[in-house]
Amino acid sequence: MRYNIFWLLKCHFLCCIFSPWNLVFGQIRYSIPEELQLGAFVGNIAEDLSLDVKQLPARNLRMVARTNKQYVDINLDIGILRVTKIIDREEICGPSLSCVLSFNVFLENPLKLYQVAVEILDVNDNAPSFPNTQFRLEVSERSTPGTRFPLEPAHDLDVGTNSVQTYELLPNDYFFLDVQMRSGNVKSPVLVLQSTLDREAETSHKLTLIAKDGGVPVRSGLVQISITVKDANDNAPIFSQSVYRVSLLENVATGTQVIILNTTDLDDGPNGEISYSFGSHTSARVRELFGVNSKTGEIIVKRTLDYEQTSVFELNIQATDGGSDAMSGHCDVLVNIIDVNDNPPEVILTSLSSTISENVASGTVVALFAAADKDSGRNGQVQCHISNKLPFKLDSSLKNFYGILVHHSLDRENTSKYDVTITCSDAGNPPLTSKKTIRVEVTDVNDNAPQFSQSVFTASIMENNEIGASIFSITAFDPDVGVNAKMKYFILETQIQNASVFSYISINPDTGVIFAQRSFDYEQHRNFQIQAQVMDFGTPSLASNVSVDVIILDQNDNVPVIVQPFAEFGSTAVDTISRFAEPGYLVAKVSATDADAGQNARLSYSIFQATQHNLFTISPDTGEIWTIRRVVTKDASKQRLVILVKDNGSPS
Repeated sequence: MRYNIFWLLKCHFLCCIFSPWNLVFGQIRYSIPEELQLGAFVGNIAEDLSLDVKQLPARNLRMVARTNKQYVDINLDIGILRVTKIIDREEICGPSLSCVLSFNVFLENPLKLYQVAVEILDVNDNAPSFPNTQFRLEVSERSTPGTRFPLEPAHDLDVGTNSVQTYELLPNDYFFLDVQMRSGNVKSPVLVLQSTLDREAETSHKLTLIAKDGGVPVRSGLVQISITVKDANDNAPIFSQSVYRVSLLENVATGTQVIILNTTDLDDGPNGEISYSFGSHTSARVRELFGVNSKTGEIIVKRTLDYEQTSVFELNIQATDGGSDAMSGHCDVLVNIIDVNDNPPEVILTSLSSTISENVASGTVVALFAAADKDSGRNGQVQCHISNKLPFKLDSSLKNFYGILVHHSLDRENTSKYDVTITCSDAGNPPLTSKKTIRVEVTDVNDNAPQFSQSVFTASIMENNEIGASIFSITAFDPDVGVNAKMKYFILETQIQNASVFSYISINPDTGVIFAQRSFDYEQHRNFQIQAQVMDFGTPSLASNVSVDVIILDQNDNVPVIVQPFAEFGSTAVDTISRFAEPGYLVAKVSATDADAGQNARLSYSIFQATQHNLFTISPDTGEIWTIRRVVTKDASKQRLVILVKDNGSPS
């Protein structure tokens, strides 16, 4: 069957809620008839959200359906909602008067949430039908006019005016039709005896019952009623009430008594003996959950009840006497199930950012989740929270949804991941609680410059080194990770004695090892200072500088030079003393210098050769030559002394 597109009814935004973090809630409602063809227009969702169709891909518009079957989707090219699966309202919603497909629509940048409801309107595509092709009744000829015989109602998969609206009994001389309302506004046909029956005149009757719905055009179904007239009891069992109402907690134990029914029958003997059973139109589900004692009329619970599945049960009970022409009475027992808190809340993640940058702004959405509880009333009221020790907060301003938002600044170098536990509890007594933990990884940004391990480095190298020799290694560290922590070392351009620093040293950019570019001479350069830099590979890159003091170590590569006394003849100096000189007489002083430093320049003096070893001595530290004794006649008039000056180097 085809339907005109003008069936469409649009109901725009019902409400909007604004939160401090620009999370917006709205609801859109559409109405369409069932059985529309594939691709049929449902609504212009872009127009109804006041969105430019060209913005939809950039804002990452997406649907989140609440069921596994998706009957509609959004054409992002033109921004319309269309049918993608033939919709059978009866298959989706059964007998429910209201049939709504609900889903959520999310927009990012900024984040917005909309609830979309598509109401499925019933069309009259099903005819009423009776559970049997024929009803069989046995009616005593003694039945009095007005005796009622409930018939099983017809069923129509459609709802509202398209469901069963009227019953019609084709004209006859003995019965007429009455229609009574049962629970749930179900119309039930009741056959009423109009005239006394005479079995001897007519032993059976054939009637036709027609059920009609209210659709356009009207659809109908019929059933034959076969009535056998019997001689027997002229009093039927009578219940004290036509309808009994009972309430039970859903967690009552099996075997619990629901009610004991009582009937009266004015007949005596077997005609007054009553047996109880379920009536013909008691559902299989009721027979599975409840049992009736045929002798006592006691109804008990046979299996576990569940309020979340069914909250009300209707039990049709039949009382039949024991006469040969048994008569029956009927009543309904309405069992109202009371909810108990037997379902913990359920946490349903809708959206999750498992990784988040450490420099995100406060209010950034980390996750969206819904919390639901199958119970009702206070047992179904749910409150959720997360630890206040985390840098996140819970936003409950979205209807039926919670958002986990960044509340404090993040620092990956301090904490690189968080386990966020969502705890949801209902308001039952005692309350039931559910927990769900999500992991949030904090990703690195280049917010730390490399740092050298020392504020100043001091390097030393022995003079006369080989060109290319390793002098020193500088080290740095970066608390960032990945490319943000990868480093390269540099020497900054400076001048050392009017020459480029690069003529003195070089550096390995990857390891920080400094190499000599020349052979150093302590006597020319005892030390110099350079500036080194380390830079990471982040964007933008960050750098730090450090000073490196390079000290040239002295090597014993210079011999001492005698500067006093001045030798007029080569390396020989001449001096004179009196023959009357006393012991301790200062004869001369030898002085020398050494271009080296330290121990390499520490000099000592000694007499290497002498004409007479017992006449003179020399101070090893000052080089002063003294007489040891008096000069005597037998001493040679010329004394030759060879003075040795040596440094303290190794070797000297």
